[in-house]
Amino acid sequence: MTVPPGIADIRRAAARLSGLIVETPLIESPELNKRYGGRILFKPETLQRTGSFKFRGAYNKLSSLSEEERGRGVVAFSSGNHAQGVAASAAMFGVKAVIAMPADAPAMKIGNVRKMGAEVVPFDRFRDDRMTVVRPWLEKGMALVPPFDDPAIIAGQGTIGLELMTQAKALGLHLDAVVIPCGGGGLSSGISVAVKDASPDTAVWAAEPEYFDDTRRSLAKGERVANEPGHNSICDAILTAEPGVITFEINRKNLAGAVAVSDKATAQAMRDAMAFLKLVVEPGGCVALAALGSGEIDLAGKCVAVVLSGGNVDFGTYAEILAAA
Repeated sequence: MTVPPGIADIRRAAARLSGLIVETPLIESPELNKRYGGRILFKPETLQRTGSFKFRGAYNKLSSLSEEERGRGVVAFSSGNHAQGVAASAAMFGVKAVIAMPADAPAMKIGNVRKMGAEVVPFDRFRDDRMTVVRPWLEKGMALVPPFDDPAIIAGQGTIGLELMTQAKALGLHLDAVVIPCGGGGLSSGISVAVKDASPDTAVWAAEPEYFDDTRRSLAKGERVANEPGHNSICDAILTAEPGVITFEINRKNLAGAVAVSDKATAQAMRDAMAFLKLVVEPGGCVALAALGSGEIDLAGKCVAVVLSGGNVDFGTYAEILAAA
């Protein structure tokens, strides 16, 4: 089995990303603090390059490839945020990128990937196997840049945890908990490594969409389980079939648990982010904020950090979701 990344890998990723990424701030809202009875700090990766945390992992992965490997080009599959991270990173290295994207992915995300110079290959997210879709390019020698289950990807996402813990320390704060959106687990696993290294007693929680709570159910069973087919969610960015092998190995050791949230709760969280934080956050990026209202995480008198993982949502969809909240 591939060795999971450790804190040294995350620190090396931070060095590679230095000067290229936005060190996203910690922000808070007196109104949300009052509502939840604690001090809630938000880390808005909505402000990150390409509009989500995904640039961190994608760039670190491409940096880890040899010049010869990069020269043959890279291939990926993604519903949008990882695609944009890979496309932007490939453009910076001057290499060809081919990215398989679901045909029903948000048009804005598909358009952004093409603007960055990557070739988009559409597929059916419910019927097609993603590896089968990209195999022709892999057979040509292009390097795969996975969306989450890869040590370099995980380490890149873990740089958020390094920033978070450094920022909290600078404020003189001890974080009782960190809540993180979770799809395949690359973000939660990477951040958890950095958080647990700096503060072993800080509880790390994952947040997932209802019916796509594979990490929550996998933690309960002690092994990876897949989501049942036949469901959908507004959280397009984090609708994965099952946890990654590497990510689950890390998450089962580091997570205090995982919370499943409804689309209705997520839509309300998006409204709260707009009203109280003045941030546009996409549904998948807002599930950790939605999880605060679940009652499953101890917030009373606590200091809790919440990652808002992305803000790539077109205006029409955003307005429709908020109108229905």
